[in-house]
This record gives sequence, structure tokens and C-alpha cells, in this order.
Amino acid sequence: MTPPSGILIIGDVMTDVIVRPEGPLARGSDRRASIAFKPGGSAANQAAWLASFGVEVDFVGRVGAADVESEAARLKAIGVTPWLAGDTEHETGRLIALIDPDGERSFLTDRGANDALEAGDIPDALIAQAALIHLSGYSFFAPSSRAAVLDVMRRAGVKPISVDPASAEFLREVGAENFLKWTRGAAILFPNAEEAAILAGSDDPETQCARLAALYSLVVVKRGAAGCEAAAGARRWRGWSAPSPPALSLRQSLGADQVRKPAFVQAPETELSALAPTAEVVTGWPRRATSTNKGATLSLAALWCRRWRRTGPTRRNQPEARTASDRLRASWN
Repeated sequence: MTPPSGILIIGDVMTDVIVRPEGPLARGSDRRASIAFKPGGSAANQAAWLASFGVEVDFVGRVGAADVESEAARLKAIGVTPWLAGDTEHETGRLIALIDPDGERSFLTDRGANDALEAGDIPDALIAQAALIHLSGYSFFAPSSRAAVLDVMRRAGVKPISVDPASAEFLREVGAENFLKWTRGAAILFPNAEEAAILAGSDDPETQCARLAALYSLVVVKRGAAGCEAAAGARRWRGWSAPSPPALSLRQSLGADQVRKPAFVQAPETELSALAPTAEVVTGWPRRATSTNKGATLSLAALWCRRWRRTGPTRRNQPEARTASDRLRASWN
């Protein structure tokens, strides 16, 4: 029997409208700006970056029926195998990103067909053949897509699952406790600093790592220009060596978090601290991406598959771990 290989990513496909005003918005009047349309979506970005690193990626999402062929073609062109459901009632999701002169980003989001994802859009065969399943946190914020990804977690059995919380504001809307409950059983969490603060109930980085690492086997916190900080139990390490950050101008990149995540998901455990991604990209999907660590060729799928075979089921299938997690959550209230 062929062992599981590659990564299955489930989540959103968006059309990003990137707006860079020349100055402050003039309410009720005009302001010159550069406006560009880019392929986007948190999960689609992650799939694109992983494929650019040479990882085998299957991607499941839902788009407007009229866009199935064009969106599938875009994903195939950058090495991702797409499995897109066409929605006859909702259009493909759209996002407007307002980028200020300092590179800070604010978003206006129309989720569209993404929120209508259904369990039937995700075949059992894709789950069975994946070594790792990655879920976009956006999928947990609407009833239909949430039911779909929770069903995937059930069908996955002991297979390792990773989750990116995706949106601090949406986490506030649904509540941290609900999100922790829905994602209980995932092995890996990829929050950014603000999301980690919401989920851990603390602004202190070490407290965030300690609390979240008690709930997930591996936590990777994306801390902007400071890079990534990872926690596995009591262990801590950085996503790349100080003092040099990646060559990419991350503050100006819509895919900044997606650059950092594949840096972790591609690297073997012993090489994580030395990995630094660089890429020829400003917004949208990568045109080329390489790693300064030429030896970092294993995907996290292989890493977790290896650990899974060696140590048995992940913590999400161990009753004592679930009980301990429940006690910790209760202590925060």
C-alpha cells in the first residue's frame, strides 16, 4: 500500500483587489491610488507557496460556477492540484486590501462561495492520500464551511491536521473559546501575533507559547518582521536566524504570512532555526521561491508522518491530553 504523501489544503479562494492610496482617504471626494487585481485567499496562497517549494499539494475550495475553469487553471499553473466545487448561487470571494504608506493592511472581505463549502466537496480519497491536512481558519467562521472542515477532522482519524486561525477580527466575533473547541484535535497551529494573543488571552509572547503549546503539539507564531517563533511543549525556536530577516519586504506583501508558513512546513525539524525564505513577489502568488538552506527539502507532511509512525496517534486522539487541555482552558476563564 502506498503511504500517504503530500499536503491537502482546504480553504478559501479569493480575488484580491490591492489598493494603495497616495494619501489619506478624502471622504466624499477623490484620492489617486494604484489598484491591482491579484489571485488570493489565505489557503490558496499557502498552497501556492508550498508548491513553489516543491511540495506536492492538493487544494480543495469552492468558487463561483463561472470561475471554476479559470481558477483551476491558475492553480495548476503554479503546481497545485485543484479540486474546486462550483457554486451556482454565490460568486467567487473578493477582498479589498487597503495598504497605507507604512505597508499596514486593512481588509474588506466578501467571502462569497467560500462560506458555502460543503463536506461533499471534499472526497474521502484526498483525505486518505494526504500525509498532512491544513485547514484555513476562515472555514471555521461560517456554519456550512465549519461543518465541512469539522467533518474532515472526523474523517481524518489520527492523521495530523494543521490550522491557521486566519483573522483576528473574526476570532473576536466567534470567540476564542469556540475556536479552540472547534480546532481541538489539530496537531499544529499557525497564528500570527495578534491571533495568538486572542487565543491565549495574553499579550505576553511566552505566555502565548506556553498556553497554546499545551493545546497543540506544535505552535508557530508569525511575529511580523521578527519572523516566526515555534513552541513544542517546553521547546522554543525561531523560524530563521538572527539578525538577518528574509530578503522579501514582508510588510508590503499580502502573502507575507504564507511565505513564513511554508518555511516551516518545508523544513526538517533539526533545520527549522536556520531556514530563511526569499522570493520574487510583492503581492499575490509567488513567481519563484527558494530557501537559503539548500538542505531543507523535507515537507512538514513528511516530518509529521514520520513522527506519527514513530510515536503513534497525535495528542488529539489521547483522552488524557484532551482532559488536560480542557482543564487549562477552564483555568483561563
